[in-house]
Amino acid sequence: MIGPRPWRLLTVCLGNHCRSPLAAAVLARRGGPAVEVRSAGIRDKWTGEPAHPAMVNAAAARGYDLSAHRGRPVNRALLEWADVVLAMDAGNLAALHRLADPRILPKLGLYLGNRDVPDPWGQEGEAFAHVAALIDDGAARHLP
Repeated sequence: MIGPRPWRLLTVCLGNHCRSPLAAAVLARRGGPAVEVRSAGIRDKWTGEPAHPAMVNAAAARGYDLSAHRGRPVNRALLEWADVVLAMDAGNLAALHRLADPRILPKLGLYLGNRDVPDPWGQEGEAFAHVAALIDDGAARHLP
């Protein structure tokens, strides 16, 4: 007999280059076989590219490996696949609202519930470490 399928989580940030790859890694490791996690970006600038080196370092400092990550843009198929779609900030959430049809809208929310995960792009390593801590600490709210 086959058990229930895993809970499907999609994490989304602007470029799928910093925040959403780490959020996916955190949720996947913490959720284990009970979850399946994917990440994507609103923009397609980083499609096929690895995660930002500073985020790779911040993730590694917390025990997460982002070396296999390759960026991809969000699309309707991913939105339909997911049980829950977690935007990293209000801007990403607004973009998802524009992409989603009415049956997808109830799946959409912010990763931190009522506040943004700030975008560390263009900042020093400390900003990436701070964001990594926020993402790591916020994961439990999304796991079964």
